[in-house]
Amino acid sequence: MAEEHKKRFAVADRTDDGAAHNVLADSQPPIATLSGHPLLSNRGIPLNLDWVKQVRVNTSAVERRAQTHVTRRTVKKEWQAAWHLRAISCMDLTTLSGDDTDERVRRLCAKARQPIQPELVKRLQIEELGIKVAAVCVYHRFVETAVRALAGSGVRVAAVSTGFPAGLSPVEERVAEIRRSVEAGADEIDIVITRAHVFGGKWQELYDEVAEFKRASGHCHMKAILGTGDLLTLRNVARASFVAMMAGADFIKTSTGKETTNATLPVGFVMTRAIREYAQETGMAVGFKPAGGIRAAKQSTEWLALMKEELGTPWMKAELFRFGASGLLNDIERQLEHYATGRYSADYRHPIA
Repeated sequence: MAEEHKKRFAVADRTDDGAAHNVLADSQPPIATLSGHPLLSNRGIPLNLDWVKQVRVNTSAVERRAQTHVTRRTVKKEWQAAWHLRAISCMDLTTLSGDDTDERVRRLCAKARQPIQPELVKRLQIEELGIKVAAVCVYHRFVETAVRALAGSGVRVAAVSTGFPAGLSPVEERVAEIRRSVEAGADEIDIVITRAHVFGGKWQELYDEVAEFKRASGHCHMKAILGTGDLLTLRNVARASFVAMMAGADFIKTSTGKETTNATLPVGFVMTRAIREYAQETGMAVGFKPAGGIRAAKQSTEWLALMKEELGTPWMKAELFRFGASGLLNDIERQLEHYATGRYSADYRHPIA
């Protein structure tokens, strides 16, 4: 990126009244560090079309990097168990099925409060850790049910919104849906971008849409779902990532979980490197959420290793990293039981909901 762009975005943030101020001088405490530099939570910046148009991705290099990533790192024994516990603490435990019911959501919330069976917690001697998942993710209809079921637990409620999963309903309806979820008590809002804006290179329209969703989200953390399986190229993924971050997204998320292709490591490398560049240029940190198709405990360590290598340890915590998962917890609990007892248990011994 050109030097003048670095100076512009590393120093100044734009407020609603147009006044520029130093983001690092703000009263808000840093939420992360990158290469020793403190980072604030994302407040967005004006759309920089030059930055977006200059994005290039070497697809072959990214794919090679993803292939070697799974063979370069391995964790065993107590270290593996510790990484699995960290993965649990970063989960958005999710139910987004057409046959969801209030009772299913209540059972999921009970599992979120106590994701590991009590006897296994005792065997592992981790009672004092108080392990629980980061959030429960549900449709708007079940937000109030989840809020009641999770009261006092510290587990957050995330609502998928904006015409999930297609994101093609009228903008006014999508904004109204966000506001209803906020009023119902949601802590986080997962919005879906209009993928057609990416295909058409309509970056201003995409920026305006995400910025409007962010305003409607109010105090809630907003995760922007890019639908990477639909975006066709890694360059589109990178460009959409930058625009969503410029518009103020607190997280960028790979997928709805409903696409044919969901979270993949090549997409993960592209999105995390976009987060890193954005942080270096603006002094602001954006979180990352891979979602869809992550079901094996081994995958969770691969994604955590990616975050550690690309962004550092602040992105290995729930404040800046989440798994969108439904079946992942089941396999992690089985692996923890194997570590504690030397035996693998049957799947049915670790029900989710």
